[in-house]
Amino acid sequence: MQPEFNFFQHWYPVSPIEDLDPQRPTPVTILGLRLVIWKPQSSDTYRVFLDQCPHRLAPLSEGRIDENTGNLMCSYHGWQFDTQGVCTHIPQAENSEIKNQDNFCVQTLPAQQANDLLWVWPDVSSKELAVQTPLPLSPQIDASQGFVWSSFVRDLAYDWQTLVENVADPSHVPFAHHGVQGNRKQATPIPLEIVQSTPDLIEASVNRNLKSTITFEPPCRLEYAISFGDQGKQVGLITYCIPVSPGKSRIVAQFSRNFAKTLHHFIPRWWDHINNRNPVLDGDMILLLQQEQILQQKQSTESWKTAYQMPTSADRLVIEFRRWFDRYCQGKLPWQEVGINIAEGAIIHEDRSVVLDRYKQHTQHCSSCRNALKNIERSQFILLGYFAITVAASAILPDSLRLKLGLPLVITGLLGLAAYAWLKFRLTPKFYFVDYIHAER
Repeated sequence: MQPEFNFFQHWYPVSPIEDLDPQRPTPVTILGLRLVIWKPQSSDTYRVFLDQCPHRLAPLSEGRIDENTGNLMCSYHGWQFDTQGVCTHIPQAENSEIKNQDNFCVQTLPAQQANDLLWVWPDVSSKELAVQTPLPLSPQIDASQGFVWSSFVRDLAYDWQTLVENVADPSHVPFAHHGVQGNRKQATPIPLEIVQSTPDLIEASVNRNLKSTITFEPPCRLEYAISFGDQGKQVGLITYCIPVSPGKSRIVAQFSRNFAKTLHHFIPRWWDHINNRNPVLDGDMILLLQQEQILQQKQSTESWKTAYQMPTSADRLVIEFRRWFDRYCQGKLPWQEVGINIAEGAIIHEDRSVVLDRYKQHTQHCSSCRNALKNIERSQFILLGYFAITVAASAILPDSLRLKLGLPLVITGLLGLAAYAWLKFRLTPKFYFVDYIHAER
């Protein structure tokens, strides 16, 4: 019998460091475990605790970082915890000394910062193993080798296994992402071969115009390394597929290359997110959500082997992943280990504005997009105010100056109004919701 894969005893990246707010706690969920990320004032690194106060189980992510002690304070009764999760202050205590401190500790999880990401080990009981286990880092996130990269995070409305299956399938790109990242008229067969398959690694290769290597390091790293002939140019897509809860997952992605570095620094991160990264995931979302629901229904009477029809070599990596999932995980994630009833956890989404909600899934998590949205909304207010002022000013000008000064004022005011309209009706929605209609592309 094959050894069962332990999802909890692995490192997961939960967020790009630049997207975390050091001034306030941040909630995150992995494998059904609600966690809180926070940064002590006395430390350069973040800490990760279980998101529950030992007093009355209130969420510490709703707490605050005390300005005097620098510790994490629960907002329910004011209990405070230091970097090691030790309770340092109970306002309700009759005396300042806290007895039986071990009973009042918050459960802490191992955490590391590497490759611009915050990594978490979601098993409290195996901290020594965490120290001995290397992070699943990508060799393409390495500035010393000439690479530059950007990071992206988004919560998704479908399951972890659906996310892995989708990223492992390069043949869908020209169709699901037509006009964004591919062209359906240029789609060709993909000669994909499995190079190796072990409990800890699946590697595939694609030999055509651009040679590609696809690597899946369970449970989360799924990476593409694409080479451009003999020129030494390389593009990388490094994705980390995070199981959140039944029917929900999170993708943490890094996009690397070792050329066109000036262009990389010139394009704002938020502009790339709203025009490239989010549209790609929008293009998958409705397709994958409905595919997942149909597969779940079919699996009550048959397996994926008969539910899917996969006759081409382009599907080989998907098949190999499914076999790995069956062999080492019995085709399921360990939800019951954290007390989640799968039937209760399943969510069926009908409203497209919910399924494709960019704000809740991405913008609120991304520091670049959050700040850009604030500046855009502030600019709208300024432009509208400028239009009102120019119109009013031109109206009170004397007749002798109305043509000379009033006309230019009105023109600039109208230009400002046009800019306001573009920001409000064209740009701002891209941070919230953009419907993706495949038939219109």
